[in-house]
Amino acid sequence: MNRTVYLYVFDTMSDWEIGYVAAELNSGRYFRKGLASAKIVTVGIEKTPVTTMGGLKLMPDLIVEKCSIQSDDALILPGGNTWTEAIHMPILNMAERCVQEGIVVGAICGATFGLAQAGLLDSRGHTSNDLAYLKMVCPSYTGEDYYKVESAVTDGTLITASGVAPLEFTVHVLKALDVCAPQTLDAWYHLNKTHEDKYFYELMNSIQ
Repeated sequence: MNRTVYLYVFDTMSDWEIGYVAAELNSGRYFRKGLASAKIVTVGIEKTPVTTMGGLKLMPDLIVEKCSIQSDDALILPGGNTWTEAIHMPILNMAERCVQEGIVVGAICGATFGLAQAGLLDSRGHTSNDLAYLKMVCPSYTGEDYYKVESAVTDGTLITASGVAPLEFTVHVLKALDVCAPQTLDAWYHLNKTHEDKYFYELMNSIQ
């Protein structure tokens, strides 16, 4: 399966929040046997360099309008400082189409503010950094009854996560894409979360 994962990049992007998920999708090192690694394609508002919060300069591979996402693909939306601004409407419109068509969309930290402001969280299970803060920065948001105080939440093909939960975010994305065996994913998560040696051996054994 030739799967493409579209990663939205923009100025102030929280680069560390998508480090785990991008690395595992691009390398495919723990994928089920027979599955090829995903192709990471960066998508930007314009075909001009962006500067992440970590100071990295990235040139988007293509602009949003040229992104032809397919059913087996995925869209990843990292956090950042500008998600309540109108400049992100093109990618939010694309995210809405993806959700309607059953395409995996993963949003972490500030990206959940964009989804909330666009009305995409009003009737779906979701999380964010904090409910009170989400309501404050997104006055039009009415999804309080669907908010869950969890690190990451999956509702259908929509994944949301707190900005302090990049590991949990990665687990939910990999699970939604069904690229790793359950025991592999479990060992990977616990190794990175606890740093206990036994999970390294469980992880290695799971991919033999």
